[in-house]
Amino acid sequence: MQQSYLTYAMSVIVSRALPDVRDGLKPAQRRILVAMNDLNLGPNSGRVKCAKISGDTSGNYHPHGESVIYPTLVRMGQDWVMRQTLIDKQGNFGSIAGLGPAAMRYTEARLSSAASEMLDDLQRDTVDYIPTYDQRNEEPVVLPSRFPGLLVNGSQGIAVGMATSIPPHNLSEVAHAVQLLIDEPEATIDDIMTRLPGPDFPTGGVICGRYGVRQGYNTGRSTLTLRAKVDFETEKNTEVIVIKEIPYLDTRDRIKEKLEDLIKENKVEGISRVVDYTDRKTPSWQVRLHVYLKRDADPDVVLNQLYQFSPLQTTVSMIMLALVGNRPQTLNIKDMILEFIRHRVTVIRRRTEFLLAEARKRKHTVEGLLLAQVDIDRVIKTIRDSASRAAAKDALQQIPIPAEMVARALGDNGFAEYQREQGVQEEYSLSANQAEAIVSMQLGSLANLEREKLQGEHAQLLQNIADYLHLLSDEAHIRAVIRQDMDELQAKYGDKRRTTISQEELGDYDKEALIAEEAMVVTLSQRGYIKRTPLSTYEAQNRGGKGIKGATSDDEDAIEHLFVSSTHDYLLFFTDRGRVHWLKVYDLPLQARTAKGRALVNVIVLEDGESISNCFNVREFPEDKFLMIATRKGIVKKTALSAYGRPQKGGIIAIRLDDDDALVDVRIVEGDQD
Repeated sequence: MQQSYLTYAMSVIVSRALPDVRDGLKPAQRRILVAMNDLNLGPNSGRVKCAKISGDTSGNYHPHGESVIYPTLVRMGQDWVMRQTLIDKQGNFGSIAGLGPAAMRYTEARLSSAASEMLDDLQRDTVDYIPTYDQRNEEPVVLPSRFPGLLVNGSQGIAVGMATSIPPHNLSEVAHAVQLLIDEPEATIDDIMTRLPGPDFPTGGVICGRYGVRQGYNTGRSTLTLRAKVDFETEKNTEVIVIKEIPYLDTRDRIKEKLEDLIKENKVEGISRVVDYTDRKTPSWQVRLHVYLKRDADPDVVLNQLYQFSPLQTTVSMIMLALVGNRPQTLNIKDMILEFIRHRVTVIRRRTEFLLAEARKRKHTVEGLLLAQVDIDRVIKTIRDSASRAAAKDALQQIPIPAEMVARALGDNGFAEYQREQGVQEEYSLSANQAEAIVSMQLGSLANLEREKLQGEHAQLLQNIADYLHLLSDEAHIRAVIRQDMDELQAKYGDKRRTTISQEELGDYDKEALIAEEAMVVTLSQRGYIKRTPLSTYEAQNRGGKGIKGATSDDEDAIEHLFVSSTHDYLLFFTDRGRVHWLKVYDLPLQARTAKGRALVNVIVLEDGESISNCFNVREFPEDKFLMIATRKGIVKKTALSAYGRPQKGGIIAIRLDDDDALVDVRIVEGDQD
């Protein structure tokens, strides 16, 4: 059982859930692209049905049914999921609203230009191959991937005991970061962040603060707070919050449903209705949801409430886990970019070695054709006189070719290179490969060989070989090619950043931002009952009015303290035992004008027999204001109001008293008052 579980776990980790750090693809994604490449579905070809693509992928490469493959193919074509789509789609591939795609028999696809960059040079021995699941064919272990797919498109996956969540990034910024590490391998992560400031999600939005980004880039693990992007508009004297971009991997319909639930449950009282105005003119990765506000609602307060109670604000995990050498590893941003650079160095080196071998092989053949052209009559006569093709091939290899004739055929530079390869001799002969190339041609074609054309091709091959050798002579030359590739990718695919990174760091949510500022009447009775009531309930009366009742109290109780303050003000309660307590006005019980109120002991912590000597409201704690505290025994203490600017949950001691003394009054005074 233990061995079976380990086998299953490693299979999920390596063969299903985690991307390779080099090309950023999971096996299923890679196999789909390879199958499409086999079908020659390049960016300039016609599209074919996704059922055909899914079937070929399943039959040739992937050991799962086509119904599992199709959703993966669909996601690679959705521009609200992938920052750079790998599939050029046609038909219904779903939408950001959360609607599913049409059946695979109704949709068509081909490779996008970005995907073709990942497959470029695949046929040039740039990567290793392994047998497919049925041992009938071979598949690439990784794609050459000129395109930095892992950082640009990110990856999401859950394996056994681990998960990955790599956010997408902007291609231009990733390319700049790659170039930075090519130029300055010792660059720090802070240096990288000057080029790559943070993730760039396909659906835009706003990342709150840079701390989470910096932590994720340094450690490979972090959490980002992502908000929807909104505008404030006015329609027919009605304030409207227009939601234009939503958090990554959420859907428009789900968000609309959650907002409507808030209205039904009265969690956010300032909203009257939500209307979806998204249409065909709206980009597929954006939305247009109108949240209509009630007449007296504060748009900023309502928006903050929506951020807290709806999916308009969410958290996104950064878990930069990928396969490095077929083993899962958590990487920081620098290591991830360096792994891509190492991969490209290997790919370009192997490609260059392949092209060098091909150029040398072709040069050898062209040299044979040039030598045959110099003495074409003899070559043709030898072929005609031979009884068979094999005999003609042997006879051609026996013909001596003087060095002077070789020099005339190849030119000075070509002859010098020929001598370096074959050695200095008086006579030379054709090789078996050269003779095979000659006898493979029809006699008519052989007789019409154009010497100037062959010499031009030979000179170009010599130049290509020199260039390949120069490129292979120093890794710095290869890195220069990678740098140039990044410039070309930026020019071809670069676009503007969609996601904004704000300077606002969000920790514990600021409760005050959720509460509208409103004038309140605060009352505290002699028996310790407190409440707050909106000032608007105390309306002015005309002449002859009978007045209104401000509170209901017992015959033995009366209002002792009454003042008008804002919901955002602080209340300072000074007790007879020399303690002071803080309380925000909005934390007081909101009750009707005629209500009795709530016992103060249920609002702040008071000891047995402790009572309030005085209370008053303050908005700020300035340096030029002071508190004058007086006790029953005539002791007076003057303290700066700013000393009370750090509220403590359980209160603090304002003045130390003797056992037989008590605090009787507190007043706010100016600095020059005694």
